[in-house]
Amino acid sequence: MSTTRFTAENTALLLIDHQVGTMKLIKNMPLEEVQKKTLALAKMAKILQIPVILTSSQEYAAQGPLLPELAEVLPDAFEKRIKREGIVNCWEHKAFRDAVLATGKKNLIMAGVTTDVCLVFPAISAVEEGFHVQAVMDASGSPFNLSEDLSQKRMADAGVVLTATNTLMAELAQDWSRPEGGALLGILFTEVLPSMA
Repeated sequence: MSTTRFTAENTALLLIDHQVGTMKLIKNMPLEEVQKKTLALAKMAKILQIPVILTSSQEYAAQGPLLPELAEVLPDAFEKRIKREGIVNCWEHKAFRDAVLATGKKNLIMAGVTTDVCLVFPAISAVEEGFHVQAVMDASGSPFNLSEDLSQKRMADAGVVLTATNTLMAELAQDWSRPEGGALLGILFTEVLPSMA
């Protein structure tokens, strides 16, 4: 299991197939929560200047386009998104893998719209190639609790570190008193954590 510390400087963010059609498959947790956490990750990456790779599968089909909010938060990454024609494991798609390698980062944060299909395979593939991977479980979901649980176990057994958005943001913030830390804290309290009111 990875013990390498994740920092803004040594990490890339990979958001896999957060498409408006595929999002509707998520049933193990509230869909709006997955969407909020995904956008919080995107905003975190923007604040910390972490490279982001977006990918989608068959946007013209039932899966639909990527969340339009991603284009607002990360216009450059959205424009350069890797469009796949059906390869399930995005790690096996040459353009996607090449884009990840081009970041030069060995620590990868991954979230996939469905844990049991979009996330489990590339997370394990990246670990097998020597990358350190944290999978963000509340920015991913599954149609069934069983497939979610089995996919989480399979990833953990393979050496993927399972995490949640607030834990990951705290790890990367390092110090809330820094300007970046303060900005992340704002996202946490307005978009990630339950209201304190």
